[in-house]
Amino acid sequence: MANLETSLAGIRSPNPFWLASAPPTNSGYQVQRAFEAGWGGAVWKTLGDPILNVSSRFAATSFNGQAVAGFNNIELITDRPLEVNLREIEETKIKYPNHAIIASLMVEPNQEKWHEIVKMVEAVGVDGLELNFGRPHGMAERGMGAASGQVPELVKQQTAWVKEVAQTPVIVKLTPNITDITFTAKAAVEGGADAVSMINTINSLAGVDLDSWNTVPNVAGKGAHGGYCGPAVKPIALNMVAECARRPDINVPISGMGGVSSWKEAAEFMLMGASNVQVCTAAMHHGFRIVEDMIDGLNNYLDEKQIGSVAELVGKTVPKYSDWGELDLNYRVVAQIDTETCINCNKCHIACEDTSHQCIDMLKDEQGNDFLQVREDDCVGCNLCSIVCPVDGAIEMVEAPRKTGEEPMTWNERQSLVSMMGTK
Repeated sequence: MANLETSLAGIRSPNPFWLASAPPTNSGYQVQRAFEAGWGGAVWKTLGDPILNVSSRFAATSFNGQAVAGFNNIELITDRPLEVNLREIEETKIKYPNHAIIASLMVEPNQEKWHEIVKMVEAVGVDGLELNFGRPHGMAERGMGAASGQVPELVKQQTAWVKEVAQTPVIVKLTPNITDITFTAKAAVEGGADAVSMINTINSLAGVDLDSWNTVPNVAGKGAHGGYCGPAVKPIALNMVAECARRPDINVPISGMGGVSSWKEAAEFMLMGASNVQVCTAAMHHGFRIVEDMIDGLNNYLDEKQIGSVAELVGKTVPKYSDWGELDLNYRVVAQIDTETCINCNKCHIACEDTSHQCIDMLKDEQGNDFLQVREDDCVGCNLCSIVCPVDGAIEMVEAPRKTGEEPMTWNERQSLVSMMGTK
């Protein structure tokens, strides 16, 4: 069995699965239940001046029979008194000394306010701090959350204020509601951040009720934008983690989140540079005991790969991630259809004929039976047919031979050659 222990900027936990700052970490009762179930750490629901929440607060999007493909919320930070949260944090840390407890913090951009809350939460024994510069709704209108997180100068300044007094590692949680997350990640590092976490929720509106014409959710017939998370956001989150992980000037550990629903997503995030992962929507959908499957699945995967420690996964795919201009223009794959497995549903033919490159023919064999065949010379290797195929293994994308004398060449190399020829 592999070693699942992780360290994020010196914050140790028995496994890489943390609960993100959200409704599941709203109280000591919940966090203690989570630790009993097997979670390695928890980021306490964001502390600050208690606010008033609204009702209702949550909405979900479903797709093709999958419930909670995406999750939307208009809930804000804690609405419980700070002294109550601090007491429960201290009690929980005493009871579970080997589990990571991180205090998520959000206050207005004021040096004295930051100093005050940092000293208060560290006094009760937290293992680290997470500065919430990501919440896109409610708090942003008050100058906090994403309102700070979208301005690199504010991220840098407030991180520096926290570092002036912090005795524990400081994680900066970044907003995805920005053109390029690497700008704010770099600002956090320049401010002294020990780690960054990403992504917070994405600005969203879950939907509109077609009978009442109210937004979903709505509060007395009125709605507002909220934060989107869940499985649907994973590709966005994974890209942002990867963009930061491959930058040498953002040389701090990353805590990855956004659509982690199983051990598979956790492994993907870690391969792309995350030292651990945070989970919210999956726990809200399935309960705390989902972590048992995550732990077992990750253990089995590491054993199959003969990897002794989960830490060995971190960043292994980062060198393979680059810019489009560095991709080999002369590399080519083509689709091949296994006629023995194919059920002749014709989805691949329809997709290719209507929306791709019209390279799948509908033919008949000598016995008059229908079959599908790819004209490989016309196939561009777009993968669409294999994506829409409902049968595993019926369509395989295989590497095609290079043309005689053809060598690997990227767009950047091609443009360089064109430029050189133009100067001669």
